[in-house]
Amino acid sequence: MTTFLAQHGSELIVKTWQQISISFIALALGIIVAVPLSLILMKFHRTAKVVIALASMLQTIPALALLAMMIPFFGVGRVPAIIALFLYSLMPILRNTYVGLTSVNPDTIDSARGLGVTEVQLMLKVDIPLAMPVIMAGIRLSAIYIIAWATLASYIGAGGLGDFIFNGLSLYQPDLIFAGTIPVIILALLTDYLLGKLEHKITPQGI
Repeated sequence: MTTFLAQHGSELIVKTWQQISISFIALALGIIVAVPLSLILMKFHRTAKVVIALASMLQTIPALALLAMMIPFFGVGRVPAIIALFLYSLMPILRNTYVGLTSVNPDTIDSARGLGVTEVQLMLKVDIPLAMPVIMAGIRLSAIYIIAWATLASYIGAGGLGDFIFNGLSLYQPDLIFAGTIPVIILALLTDYLLGKLEHKITPQGI
C-alpha cells in the first residue's frame, strides 16, 4: 500500500477529483432540469406520462452505449461524459419529484389556499416541503448511479477512477483495480450519507 501510494498517490487524488467533479456537475444539472420540469408537469398529467416514459427509455440504454453515442456530437472528454450522465440522472429525479408533488394531500393544499397563499407560495411552502422526502430519495438514487457510471467515462477520455480500473484489468494489476473500485464505493456511500443528512435538515419535522 505504501509503495503504491508513493507511486500513484498524486494521480489517485487527481482521478478522484475528476470523478467527483464529473458526477457533481451531472447531478446538479439533473436537479436543475428535473425539479422545475416536474413542477410544470404536475399541472399537465397526460404530458407528464409521456415525458416520464421518454426519461425511462433513456434509462434503459446501456451506459457505455450512451457514452459512445455522445462522441459523434461532442467528441471525447469531460463534456460528452457529463451530458450522458446528466441524461441518466433525469429519470429518478423527475419521477420521484413528480410522484412526491402529486401525492401531497389535497386537503392540505385546500387549507393553504384558504389562508390566501399564492400559487408560488403554495409550491414553495407546501408542495415542495411535503414532497421533499420523496424528491431527496430520487436525488440520492441518481447520485449513486452517476458516481458508479462515471467510471465508464474513462472509455471516452473523461478521466476519473475508471482509468485505474480499466488499466488494472488490461495490465492484470489488482492494485490498480482496487485503487479505482474502493474510492468509488467510498464516494457512493459518503454521498448517500451526506444527502441523507441534508434530507433530514431540509425536511419539515413531523413528515
